[in-house]
This record gives sequence, structure tokens and C-alpha cells, in this order.
Amino acid sequence: MGRASSEPMIKQADLPNVIPVFPLPGALLLPRARLPLHIFEPRYLQMLDDTLKTPNRLIGMVQPRDVPGGAEKRLHAIGCAGRLTGFSETEDGRYMITLSGISRFRVISEVQGFTPYRRCTVDWADFSRDLGPAETDAGFRREAFLDLLGRYFTAMELSTDWGSLREAEEELLINSLSMLCPFDPEDKQALLEAPSLETRRETLVTLIEFALRGGTGEEVMQ
Repeated sequence: MGRASSEPMIKQADLPNVIPVFPLPGALLLPRARLPLHIFEPRYLQMLDDTLKTPNRLIGMVQPRDVPGGAEKRLHAIGCAGRLTGFSETEDGRYMITLSGISRFRVISEVQGFTPYRRCTVDWADFSRDLGPAETDAGFRREAFLDLLGRYFTAMELSTDWGSLREAEEELLINSLSMLCPFDPEDKQALLEAPSLETRRETLVTLIEFALRGGTGEEVMQ
């Protein structure tokens, strides 16, 4: 769970107005966190090739949402862009890539045509703090939080490196767990849209407590 601290700082004015987007349900990327992805569809291999030619190498992660009666899934209004910071190719032509979270964005509109993958015009203005230093959470109580987390991991039959969790900075800890825990896509979206680290931690705790109170496996792990 290393931080992307070696990445050069990007100013909001340098962020492009149009970015490629990867609509993937349940996949959450947050600022200053890292998301590994497995790329194999031809359209996303094309997106990867095109992204490598751009100055900031940004890909937007956006969750799709169902539209009643609609064939193509629409996109949630808010996503998070990551900088392509690592990739390796497998023998059969697939890629393992890593995105380092840069900033959330608001989708303004989809750009039609020209590429086999989806692109969007986006606005970064509401998320200027994403480009700053790591956030802190004044209300965070590590021992109580880890105790709750331990009960949740036991109930869900999950395992983790507890030593790393005890030593991790609070933002890295909360954001990594938000990304990794098996919540449903709408819950992941709520974690993404949390306006501060404190509200994200409160949302995370609420979701964990709901699961422990007997929210069924289907509700928590769709």
C-alpha cells in the first residue's frame, strides 16, 4: 500500500478537459492511492496505447449505472482520474497496469465518435484539494477502527497484513480499505464522493457496521 509520493505534482490548470474513461463497476480509485488493473479488451488496449502518447497519461475511472430500458450503461457523474504509472505485458498480449490517483472530476458530457473507447469532457473545479497533500482525519481512532475491521474481515473471511494496517497513514489506510473492501458499486460511489477523509471514514464505518449487523452477503458483496 505504498503512496505515489514520487509522482510529480500536477496543477489543476494542467489537467485536460477531455479524458478517456474506463467504466468498471465496483472499481474504485481515490486520490493518492493506487489501483492495479488487468487490460485485455481490444478497445482498452487501444486506450492504453493512446494514453501513453499524452503528457499526463491520465485515464478516468467511472462507474457505470443502469438506466431502465437503456441498452448502454450511463456513467455516474463523478469519477477519479489516475496517472498511468506502471505497466507490463503478458506473453499473450494483455497488460497489467497501475493507476495512481490524481484527482476526482465531474463528467460534463460524453465525446461521440473517433475512438473505440469512451471519452468524456470533464470538470475538475470541485476537487482542487485532491491535488494537495494527504488529508488527515481528526476524529480517527485507530484501535477502535481496527477492532471493527477485524470483526468484519473475520465475518467476510478476508485476510490482510495487520502490521501494515497499524503503521499506515490514516488517509492511505481509509482510502485503501475503501477501494479493497467488497462493497456494492453504489456504496463504492458514496465512498468516492465523500467530501473529506473524515466523511469517507464515517461512510466506511457505516458500511462495515451494516454488514456486521446482518446485511446479507448479497447486499454487501454484489
